[in-house]
Amino acid sequence: MEQQQKSTLPQQTSVGKTIRKIADQLKQESNLQIKVTSQILGAAAQISENHDRLIDEVVDMVEEDLDHRAQTYKADKFTVDVLKQQFKTFGEAKSHFELKANSWATLSDKLNSLSDQSSIVTHCSKTSVTNRLEIIEHEIRIMRTEVSQVLFLLHQLTHNSLKN
Repeated sequence: MEQQQKSTLPQQTSVGKTIRKIADQLKQESNLQIKVTSQILGAAAQISENHDRLIDEVVDMVEEDLDHRAQTYKADKFTVDVLKQQFKTFGEAKSHFELKANSWATLSDKLNSLSDQSSIVTHCSKTSVTNRLEIIEHEIRIMRTEVSQVLFLLHQLTHNSLKN
């Protein structure tokens, strides 16, 4: 009888060690999953913040652009000085107004000769806003890719934890 008790004692000890080892592994895996999930959620929160920031930038940009356009075109005439203040280069000014000219003076003359200056304002505002919105749209596409990657990682994490 003493023999049976001695033989079952080492077996119980090894089973107990195995159970403790498995429990420790589960705790470590659980802690790792919590840490990874926290990092993923942090990344998702950062992406959300970036999205909100982009929306605010769009609103500010459009307001600034419209204010700037209104101030620039209040004058009855376009002068060389006004154009030089608004644009860094002559090429930029020509491109902006989509007009052909050989000099600043020619460009200002052409702008002043146009019958309806409000159409210039409308056209230029739309062109500028459109270009800026395209840049922002590109950033949003990048953010969507990042969100998809975060969701994929989260899916992988949950799928792996369900397997174990």
